[in-house]
Amino acid sequence: MSMKSAVETVLKRNYANFSGRAKRPEFWWFVLFVWLGQLVLSIVDSALFGELFYGAADGHAWFSVNGGPLTFLFSLAMLIPSIAVAVRRLHDVDRTGWWMLLAFVPLIGTIILIVFLAGRSRPDQNRFDGGLGAPVTPA
Repeated sequence: MSMKSAVETVLKRNYANFSGRAKRPEFWWFVLFVWLGQLVLSIVDSALFGELFYGAADGHAWFSVNGGPLTFLFSLAMLIPSIAVAVRRLHDVDRTGWWMLLAFVPLIGTIILIVFLAGRSRPDQNRFDGGLGAPVTPA
């Protein structure tokens, strides 16, 4: 799956779909797309609104971009599909979408969630293969 097909799948077909599964490439290509979009829009925001800070001291270069209106609108537009694709990714590794709440646990919760999201897909049918998000009991 390419980045283009992953983004199309998430945004056109599954924008707010919290049921079903999302394979690893679909999820990680979409994460990369969102990250690159925020990076580019942050730079554009800084050029338009002057919120880019950069410098060098003690042999270290640094820069900081405070989000502007374009970055904010893009992030807001990507919020629902980002949560939806992450929930579908958790379904693919046979975990409920409620595991997304681990994101609210500082550091350790995020690390555990990344491990879950990076896990291998379950090739066989699992309890989340039904329609409308209803768990399916295997026959």
